[in-house]
Amino acid sequence: MAEPALPRRRFRRRPHLPRLLQWSPLRRLWPMTVRARATVGAVVVVAAALALASFALLGLLEGNLLRNAERDAARQAETVARLAASGDLEKMRPTLHGVDFVQVVNARGRVLRASPNLAGELSLVPVKPLRPGTVFHTWKTGPLGGEHRQRVVQVTTETPQGMVTVFVGTSLRDVDAADDTTAAALAVGGPLLLATVAFVTWRVTGRALGPVEAIRAEVAEISDRDLHRRVPVPPTRDEVARLAQTMNTTLDRLESAGNRQRQFIADASHELRSPITVLRTQLEVALAVRDPELWPELISGALQDIERLQQLSSDLLLLARIDAAQPMASVRLDLGSVVRDAVEARLGDRVPVRTELEDGVLVEGSALWLARVVTNLLDNAQRFAGRRVDLVLRTTGGPSARTAVLEVADDGPGIPPGDRERVFERFTRLDDARSRDHGGAGLGLAIARDLTAHHGGTLTAEDSPRGARLVVRLPVAEATQPSRA
Repeated sequence: MAEPALPRRRFRRRPHLPRLLQWSPLRRLWPMTVRARATVGAVVVVAAALALASFALLGLLEGNLLRNAERDAARQAETVARLAASGDLEKMRPTLHGVDFVQVVNARGRVLRASPNLAGELSLVPVKPLRPGTVFHTWKTGPLGGEHRQRVVQVTTETPQGMVTVFVGTSLRDVDAADDTTAAALAVGGPLLLATVAFVTWRVTGRALGPVEAIRAEVAEISDRDLHRRVPVPPTRDEVARLAQTMNTTLDRLESAGNRQRQFIADASHELRSPITVLRTQLEVALAVRDPELWPELISGALQDIERLQQLSSDLLLLARIDAAQPMASVRLDLGSVVRDAVEARLGDRVPVRTELEDGVLVEGSALWLARVVTNLLDNAQRFAGRRVDLVLRTTGGPSARTAVLEVADDGPGIPPGDRERVFERFTRLDDARSRDHGGAGLGLAIARDLTAHHGGTLTAEDSPRGARLVVRLPVAEATQPSRA
């Protein structure tokens, strides 16, 4: 029986490194810091540009000097070739400036004429010329010797005595000297330039990344108990300064959220402690009382406290969902129908609710959460109203930007102007004793505002000639246009 195949091991590659750098020794040499990578990148780019520029410079310099040398040699060779074609080689003049030698050879390889420095020398090229024309050669070792190359112009022409070839040579000492000088300058200046680029890039990136390191070090030292600390903001107006400002803004939000969470836990513990204590007392009394006739009254009080605990726990869970920013099931719905259903579902209100609802007010949101907003506002109004609670739904604004306005007003004692924002804080009671008597925990308006904000709206306490007036504003959804067949 064949042995089962062993599972193949899978190696995870680092996506940020090239494939060649996956090899362990190369990965150790690859710079890991931003400062080092920036320096290496700048040096590599400048080195590549310097190499291309050096090759281009050497090529242009050598080409220019070579053309100058060829021009003088070609002029001399053409002059001698014309003399040979007319049979007047005796009139050949001495070599021009820049020309090293001249030699005229016939088709049999016999030297017909030569410059004094080649007197008595054999033909430079023993090969018989095939056809008339001009050919350029570069000889590393010329007939005159020396350590420099020579550029030779070979001109073949027809004469009355047959084919004649004229060789004119010029030294490339100037070209070689220029190449050597330029190469030496580049060999010395290139490394100096690269070293300067590396030094400047290292210093500049270090100064640029210094504030980032200070921000990182400060953030690393901030714990959940040090959220009051802030990172240093550099005086520059660059991306690093904006990063520091954004980081401080985030720390502000974290500190605010932490304080709010601690306050919420403390308030929730306090609110839960009171009904639990009362419930325990009632149960202990019921356990101690032996008279069965008193048990219904004691059990009824215990049930009231249990109902209060149940409502409080439900509110706390809803606030936790809102704080967690859990997405809601958003649908298009008729706000008037949601408000009407919420009002009709209320039984046993102490004060009747008078409604004035506009039809066709469409909004995007959750019917359950919007109904909870209406219920909390009506509960608050019922808690303090004397004889009247009014609920009005209307729209404001133009056709392109309409706003749904839901107002709940009562004829109670009202809300002082200085407390119109404080009433929306969690566990806030303007009249603590009265609120406890009416069963309020100080969460209704806070939940209503958070749910309204979750729908993109606002909840505010506004002026009223009598009592309190709470106003909800929500964006109206655009009506769907009927399609044309």
